Amino acid sequence: MTAGTHPTPPAAFSYPGHGERARIGIAICHGFSGSPLSVLPWAQYLADAGFCVTVPLLPGHGTSWRDLGRRSWRDWYGAYEEAFLDLQARTDTCFAAGLSMGGAIALLTAAKHRVAGVSVVNPGLTFYDRRIKVIGLLKFVQRTTAPIAEDKPSAMVTYDGDYSRTPLAAVHELKKLFAAATRGLPTISAPVQVFKSLTDVVVPPTSLALMRKHLGSHLVEVVDLAESGHVATLDVDAPLIFASSRAFFDSTARTALPLETS
Repeated sequence: MTAGTHPTPPAAFSYPGHGERARIGIAICHGFSGSPLSVLPWAQYLADAGFCVTVPLLPGHGTSWRDLGRRSWRDWYGAYEEAFLDLQARTDTCFAAGLSMGGAIALLTAAKHRVAGVSVVNPGLTFYDRRIKVIGLLKFVQRTTAPIAEDKPSAMVTYDGDYSRTPLAAVHELKKLFAAATRGLPTISAPVQVFKSLTDVVVPPTSLALMRKHLGSHLVEVVDLAESGHVATLDVDAPLIFASSRAFFDSTARTALPLETS
């Protein structure tokens, strides 16, 4: 980057389908304080395979932490829901997918709408930090905190905007979103695939435990990611995520739309 220039702000992505998978839609949601760039390689892989893919940019994301602090969880969910329903209207079979907070949003979508299936990477429903219990009060005393940092990050770096701080008001909204998604788990009837990093300092194992408890037989596959941190879609295990999710989408959609996989 030369002097006087600035990184290109993250934007939403959309890819038309082609071939045998042209009428199969996949709406992918990025995570908290992230952007579509964090799931872009996943989206491109699926689009190259022929799926119709959309990745919305959630409000308060791709800009700055100050913008994030002014948004509610309903703003985030509403933006993804709108993108999902638009894609669903243009396809015969539509899946919800997401990373981290995006996983919670995808699960909540499956609780509220007819989805063919759900594929999520390190989905968040719970927190490590015990201060979350008093976040509703703490946000009035402490405006921001430092973002969670991995000790040995291996994922590629993307420019998602200025999130050098994390607004506690946004964390409070995140808590509300996780609660709504958790309440919706028992109503999900679509098959759910989960990818979970064995070393994840952002999302604790209790998130997956809740999914096992409330989804029952609808949790059809849990894939362990041994070599990746939280943003696994940009990490060492990304090819495993891409190939395994494609197989899941293919096998789940096959009852509705015959496919010839390559």
